[in-house]
Amino acid sequence: MQKKTQERIFTLVCLALLTAMQIVFARFLVIPITSSLRFSLSFIPVVIAARCFGPLGSMVVYGLGDLIGAIAIPTTGAYMPGFTLTSVVSGLIFGLFLSKKASLPRITLSVLCSQIVCSLLMNSFWISFYYGSDFKALLLSRSVQCLVTGAVQIVFMALFLERIYKVVKLPMRKSYNS
Repeated sequence: MQKKTQERIFTLVCLALLTAMQIVFARFLVIPITSSLRFSLSFIPVVIAARCFGPLGSMVVYGLGDLIGAIAIPTTGAYMPGFTLTSVVSGLIFGLFLSKKASLPRITLSVLCSQIVCSLLMNSFWISFYYGSDFKALLLSRSVQCLVTGAVQIVFMALFLERIYKVVKLPMRKSYNS
């Protein structure tokens, strides 16, 4: 019983820290490319959560990070739940692909699915819906952002994700296996 309680507390603390990191990365470490295009490092805590804690962990980190960030530190106006839904779906995709193993094929598929389904299709739809922009024009302009962002995500994850996973999982293995 004691071991399970410690594992749950460790998991909650890690998810809270990753959520806080996601908020900081999404709200303060953003590179605006155009008025509707921006580059963010907010995927980093999400993929760490996906690798270490599975789909539910990455969905919580991305969903809560977007919700709390949008309410506490609005950057583009009022809170829009469609973008939070996109974040949750993206977290699910990363979690499904990366929770068991972060091999290069899994990393590439997770990024491709997340970029196409979430960034390109869902976010373009929400921007079109909320702001009245032309959906087809958004698809064209956002496709460049998806290519660049996807390439950066693949490189980052291929180089660092397994190393980060070992560091995060190390305290749990030491504390609970003795």
